[in-house]
Amino acid sequence: MPSAEITSYKPTRRELLKLLADSVHFGLDPYIAIWQYSHMAMNIHADRLSLTFAALADPTRRAILARLALGNADVSELMKPFVLTQPTISKHLNVLERAGLVMCTRLKDIAEWLEPFRRFWEQKFASLDSYLKEMQKKEKTGGRTKR
Repeated sequence: MPSAEITSYKPTRRELLKLLADSVHFGLDPYIAIWQYSHMAMNIHADRLSLTFAALADPTRRAILARLALGNADVSELMKPFVLTQPTISKHLNVLERAGLVMCTRLKDIAEWLEPFRRFWEQKFASLDSYLKEMQKKEKTGGRTKR
């Protein structure tokens, strides 16, 4: 895996306020401390363009994007042309997803989305099954024979 992995640390508001308080406590002018706080808060959220260029800087991620341009693929399919492990490919996909270049769907997400449809159709098929069994009973008791 390339050493230029994108990582983003987003300090919480509480951490930033503590830093502000510590800065003032150590003799920093409150205005400088507030500027420092504002500057850090602005840099927490990297802009989309920087994330995109950082994601595209890696040749492996560019190759993954080229493959995905041909159609959807799972991680095991994306691993085939590379000598990389599944977790490494997943990390590359997370970088691409954070940059907004791909949308990863996980099987669990799909299963949760499909669940109401599965229940609906199971109920319909169960009704159809009971209706067909009723029709078979009527056919037997009515003396009709199958052709």
